[in-house]
Amino acid sequence: MAMSETIVEEKVLRLVLSSEKGKSFYHMGLNTHRVPFSMHADNRRRLLSRFSDAPANSVIFVKGGVTECRDATDHEKLFRQESYFQWLFGVMEPDCYGALHIDSGKSILFIPNLPAEYAVWMGDIKTKEEFQKHYEVDEVLFVEEIEDFLSKNETKLLYLIQGLNSDSGEEHKPPQILASFSKVFPTDLVKLHKEINECRVFKSKEEQDVLRYVCRISSEAHVKVLQTVKPGHAEYQMESEFLHYCYYHGGCRNMSYTCICASGKHGAILHYGHAGAPNNRIIEDGDLCLFDLGAEYHCYSADITCSFPANGKFTQDQKDIYEAVYAGQQAVFAAMKPGVKWADMHLTAERAILTLLRDRGYFNGDIEEMIEKRICSYIMPHGLGHMLGIDTHDVGGYPDGVERIPLPGLKSLRTARVLQAGMFLTVEPGVYIIDHLLKPVFDSPVGHYFNREKFEHLMNIKIGGVRLEDDVLVTEDGIENFTICPRKVEDVEAVMAGAPWPPKA
Repeated sequence: MAMSETIVEEKVLRLVLSSEKGKSFYHMGLNTHRVPFSMHADNRRRLLSRFSDAPANSVIFVKGGVTECRDATDHEKLFRQESYFQWLFGVMEPDCYGALHIDSGKSILFIPNLPAEYAVWMGDIKTKEEFQKHYEVDEVLFVEEIEDFLSKNETKLLYLIQGLNSDSGEEHKPPQILASFSKVFPTDLVKLHKEINECRVFKSKEEQDVLRYVCRISSEAHVKVLQTVKPGHAEYQMESEFLHYCYYHGGCRNMSYTCICASGKHGAILHYGHAGAPNNRIIEDGDLCLFDLGAEYHCYSADITCSFPANGKFTQDQKDIYEAVYAGQQAVFAAMKPGVKWADMHLTAERAILTLLRDRGYFNGDIEEMIEKRICSYIMPHGLGHMLGIDTHDVGGYPDGVERIPLPGLKSLRTARVLQAGMFLTVEPGVYIIDHLLKPVFDSPVGHYFNREKFEHLMNIKIGGVRLEDDVLVTEDGIENFTICPRKVEDVEAVMAGAPWPPKA
């Protein structure tokens, strides 16, 4: 960067900072995104607006994430805030609690009362006043003052989060600290989980800004990988390139999920990269790669997948699969808008994928008949996408009245909602050549839809799979795609050959 550009940037930053006096932000310094803590105050207001029928002197009470050590050691894990607490307060520190007094709208943060020796090992101990000013809450108390606060408030009803996560099947449980109180407070264990989930489904403008930032950084990191990868590299080396770019250039210390850097046959493993398959294969000439990588900033997630040839040039086989997935994604983008059913978007992707592959000789028969017989589920067993936000598979996919569709492929959808403006989702169609799904189908009643010779060829060359995943905001009249990665075959090949991205005008 030229010196004059640096000076201009510094002047702009000083102007921004001078206009932000009295406000508080999360950021990692330099040119990282500045997240106003007023965003969380707005989140709190949005939630409180859903509790107008609450009894007088009722309180919403939530627990933050706790300090954890690895196994039975004193080796502390890198802390990441609990998601509901993050959405409400944006607090970086562990072992906190929070309350919202519904009548007044007052926010109270409860912090641990740390011993003096904490400062020796962990740094200065922030005062209550510092917490209050930084996180823009109305009051800060110590954790041991919770019961006293609830008693003095004459709390009539405590709203606590308890409910099932529709993705993981795990139950979010209310804070256990209440069991240690001498006084019993009446509780509601239903309403808060339902209402806060619904709030989190719809992203505010400030949340959209954070998501747009982390998607940009993640997109740039994917491009860096495309420009670096060569046969002979290990998969984990490309993971390292992505991690370095996101942290060094974007201040993203955490990833949204375990990185998936799959090459060759590993591309057919939907959640490759786990401890039992740790991105450790050497990438070979002729491999097709599927890299699913996304950074996290202020706990907000990106989730992006790029597929590409390791040597920079698609073979015809690879191009057939890639262009089918691309056609599916583009068909969804053209149809997405408020009022459409997400399940219909999944079928839209299937229709485009089947049409292109039939035209290139991989399938036989009528497209709508194949849709009805769920033929695409043999090559795309996962759902089209999912809600995205503070969690990679964000909450709110199946509220009351929205049921799963018990059909192959469709049953894997992480939501079956009707789209509305403000929702933020991934769009990730894919085609996978998974031996144990395809081999049995050839001699089954639906085997005649498949060109066996074509698919056996793909299995023999261990083509793996293709997924294209973009992160998309539903707007009032369509979508805004926050992902900035090359998608057309010619663009992927050009970037891998050294062309700039995005292309210069």
